[in-house]
Amino acid sequence: MRFRALLLTSLALFLIGVLPAVGAQQPATPAAGKNRVVMQVSDNDPAKWSLALNNARNLQADLGRDNVEIELVAYGPGIGMLKRESAVGSRIAEAMNAGVGVVACENTMAGQKLSKEDMLPKIGYVQAGVVEIMQKQQQGYAYIRP
Repeated sequence: MRFRALLLTSLALFLIGVLPAVGAQQPATPAAGKNRVVMQVSDNDPAKWSLALNNARNLQADLGRDNVEIELVAYGPGIGMLKRESAVGSRIAEAMNAGVGVVACENTMAGQKLSKEDMLPKIGYVQAGVVEIMQKQQQGYAYIRP
């Protein structure tokens, strides 16, 4: 009898220790069933921007536009592709019309002496691009850097 009680107690303690670890290995469930992605674009290169925009379009095509939330965060040299005269400005506008969020880092803009009037219309703004990416990851967003 005593052996059985010891065995059951040991088994219970083992399961208490193992089950939380097993649960911790499971991926976080996206809010409301949505997949969420944040993309860093910090290169002043139309090809990199095209790759990021292609990635966003492919995510929407594969998962369904209503099933994925995408935000492109531009900072550093990447901010150049968000200027009004951008080589990829029309593609960025198409992506935004398809529901992709595009935000510019105000710290980078200040460093480059850019105003909102210098930028593409309808983009969003964040104080610090790297902080935005960090916070999105903390909220469960997948991180992609094309």
